[in-house]
Amino acid sequence: MDNRQAIGSWLSGPKAAAEEMGVDFGYPGQRLGLPQQGPGSVARFGRRIGAVALDWIGCQLIAYGLITGGNLGAAGNWTLGLFVALTVLTVGTVGFTPGKRVLGLRVVAEDGGRLGFVRVVVRTLLLALVIPALIWDRDGRGLHDRLARAVQVRI
Repeated sequence: MDNRQAIGSWLSGPKAAAEEMGVDFGYPGQRLGLPQQGPGSVARFGRRIGAVALDWIGCQLIAYGLITGGNLGAAGNWTLGLFVALTVLTVGTVGFTPGKRVLGLRVVAEDGGRLGFVRVVVRTLLLALVIPALIWDRDGRGLHDRLARAVQVRI
């Protein structure tokens, strides 16, 4: 084996190396029975991070302007609290936060139904810890979604 080929497989990761050997991982969501594209397909990372950013900015504006009266130092904890409350209430009732709705996303159970309240709370608390949201499976789901048996799909 040429050294350049070995370095290339190391840099591209184990999935790329396995695919070069003929392993077919399918598309994200295929194992869950979701379509490859369009409504009901697994939401891509860019849309998901955009939705979280919109929700976070909205919560930060409310915390800064309405709750702390412009005290930026105190707004951080209030922002996190508002974000958790917003996510639990909106995902638990309608399946999406305002940011997810703007970007055309919805959180559903793996079987396509609604998430129960306990699963929404678990998912949200793990999301608030940030790290679980940065660990993905091959379907592009964060650890917080996987543990709550949820998936974010396009509307």
